[in-house]
Amino acid sequence: MPVRRIAPELAENIAADGVLSEPADKILDKNALYCLYFLIMAITSCAASFLQTVLFSVSSERVTSRFRKRVFSKMITQDIAWFDHPKNSVGSLCAKLTSDASDMQGVTGSRLSTLLQTFSTLGTCIFIAVNYNYKIGLVVFAFVPLIILIVGTEKRMTAGLLLNDKASTEAASKIAVEAIESIRTVAALHQEENFFIQFRNALDKSYRDMRKRAHIRAITYALGQCISLFTYSVCFYYGGTLVASGEETYANLYRVLNGIITGCAIVGQVLAFSPDYQKARSAAARVFQILDMKPTIDVLSPDGKILDNVEGKIDLQDVHFNYPSRPKVKVLRGLNLDIDSGKTIALVGSSGCGKSTCVQLIERFYEADKGDVLVESENVKSVNVKNLRSHIGLVSQEPVLFSYSIAENISYGKNDEDDVDMNEIIDAAKKANIHNFIASLPQGYETPVGLKGTQLSGGQKQRVAIARALLRDPKILLLDEATSALDAESERIVQEALDNARSGRTCLVIAHRLTTIQNADSIAVIHKGRVVEQGTHQDLLKRKGHYYKLYNNQYSKKDNIST
Repeated sequence: MPVRRIAPELAENIAADGVLSEPADKILDKNALYCLYFLIMAITSCAASFLQTVLFSVSSERVTSRFRKRVFSKMITQDIAWFDHPKNSVGSLCAKLTSDASDMQGVTGSRLSTLLQTFSTLGTCIFIAVNYNYKIGLVVFAFVPLIILIVGTEKRMTAGLLLNDKASTEAASKIAVEAIESIRTVAALHQEENFFIQFRNALDKSYRDMRKRAHIRAITYALGQCISLFTYSVCFYYGGTLVASGEETYANLYRVLNGIITGCAIVGQVLAFSPDYQKARSAAARVFQILDMKPTIDVLSPDGKILDNVEGKIDLQDVHFNYPSRPKVKVLRGLNLDIDSGKTIALVGSSGCGKSTCVQLIERFYEADKGDVLVESENVKSVNVKNLRSHIGLVSQEPVLFSYSIAENISYGKNDEDDVDMNEIIDAAKKANIHNFIASLPQGYETPVGLKGTQLSGGQKQRVAIARALLRDPKILLLDEATSALDAESERIVQEALDNARSGRTCLVIAHRLTTIQNADSIAVIHKGRVVEQGTHQDLLKRKGHYYKLYNNQYSKKDNIST
């Protein structure tokens, strides 16, 4: 029983025992003793309350922080396919990361300490009632099943509403994140009001669910208070009959009834915790669902073969693949492709033919449904994921830069276990034709690039991404339409950087503009998930097949095609 509950009980015992009706000299003697008791309780209560608040609050924050870290760690190590699912959008995952851990605080910290305190007080009150008169105590126990029934009914009625509320909140977060991340596009299209309406509708649905829960909660709380006070009324009446018949003294009845009314108040406090408990329970279920997930491609696993002395040979043998989010759409249909070490191979074809899919399979972002993807004659499924990716540099069409300095963005290209020297960063920047530009900035390499690199132009971002890829000195370089979104001048500068980067490496180039890959050692034309033609630029033009048509569609009005 909490210390602060003992003081009123002690005062009641003093009054009930008739201490104050004794002679004056005895009253003063006992008064001094009781004052000492109260002083000891005051000091004890102060220390206990301080420790209770500090320890429970610190432990709560520690648990919440630990869960957030573990959930985030699990999220970023999941398969890429997991992020393709609509329910795992950026906004939804951010909402889970922040709100679920916070909801779990509903049964931790100060609330947990209060809950334990209320239960201990309730147990003490029941003990007092049973100890002084077990008959009245049995009357109290008769009403306990009703309280349990009410709480259980509320739980069942609000469980679905809690899930709906969570889904609505995540939908609102998704809309907000997408709108803010793409604020320039939103502003250019004048869609501010449209996104606000979507956000408002998502929150309105959450509000309607909350209002239903509030009504159910109000009925539950009202019934709980009613039953508690009705229990007190019945016990008071029954106790009165016991006093009237001489079976019980008024002093004992007073003690019993005081314990009961205190217990009734505690029941009200317990009922008040019910919504927080249910939210915490639902949040914990979602958190542990994420923590229990095991990715098919585990980037943190130490298992798998370690590739040493990589030269860059790549083979794709009879590869079939469809994206998990689109199981009925076959992307690759028995694709075969051999890339010798140190050679530059270009992949061309219409949109959706499977060019970028090849890059993602080599990086092992996904696994082939059928067939083999080999690096150095080793199936990538048997190779350690971290080791495999350490030998590969990737430059995509839309490079992603983080909201840090230019130097930090380039340094991310280095393998985790390696320290990055500033000279290495500068050397990589020079190879990417971006050093002179960086040196001309007031802050140089410490210049912040802004959110997603918004402070840099498209060509500048692309060259920073190239420098980042070159920093790890990869033996395999994957270029996924690295110049397709650039203007002519930026493309020329970036293309020069890419030409320098390809030297001494196996390079797989995906290109839309065919003029950028005319000097490739070999060009593979992909059509409907298969390689239908392969050869040099001139050889493919002479065949007048798929490549000839692609080239003719792009340049027939500008150039004369010699066959």
